[in-house]
Amino acid sequence: MKNLEAQKVVVLGGTSGIGRAVAKAAREGGASVIVASSSSAKVEATKKDLGVDGRAVDLTDEQATAALFEALGPFDHLVYTAGESLVLGPLAALDAATARRAFDLRFFGALLAAKLAAPRLRKGGSIVLTHGIAGVRPLAGWSVGASICGAMEALTRALAVELAPLRVNAVSPGFVRTPLWSNLPEADREALYRDAGAKLPVGRVGEPEDIAEAYLYLMQNAFSTGQTVIVDGGGVLG
Repeated sequence: MKNLEAQKVVVLGGTSGIGRAVAKAAREGGASVIVASSSSAKVEATKKDLGVDGRAVDLTDEQATAALFEALGPFDHLVYTAGESLVLGPLAALDAATARRAFDLRFFGALLAAKLAAPRLRKGGSIVLTHGIAGVRPLAGWSVGASICGAMEALTRALAVELAPLRVNAVSPGFVRTPLWSNLPEADREALYRDAGAKLPVGRVGEPEDIAEAYLYLMQNAFSTGQTVIVDGGGVLG
């Protein structure tokens, strides 16, 4: 595989968790990296810490996303990892507005980003999307999250056909130690990581750096498109 020297990588959702790890790994691989998220403070902190460029953008706003790509000009790879805390809970207690907001950022944000980025991606470039193993192994209370994951997997395949020869792939993480779980008290969060990790064949939950390697692989492998790479420590085997 080639490295990312002299390539330009845009990571939407690149200021925390998996996205930040992807931005860091791509920068270390020689790429020029631009991160974007809705938080100006996180963008500035990431720029300072990683030596990357960055913009604060509402990725559910098509005009704002279009303006971002207009400002960035041509580039090589788009990575979409944006997402808020997971929407979990029984169907009977589901709030429709909350569910729609989750789809707005995770699904429609990715769809719009792909639409707007595709004309600006250079020959040999790629799009790497994100979903999760809930699409194939849902738990009770995961109706919204599992639905988003399933939709994102289907979107990946559809875009790979429509946008060819531009390559479109996705990464499907399992249980990973990221800010998505920050709504839990620290003691409960650590207990969740410990208990969930003990059930996995690898004996631990994932770290953002584990997952970032899959994004770099998909950016660099010129013969992969329409694929979802599962990185879950063996979670789908249980």
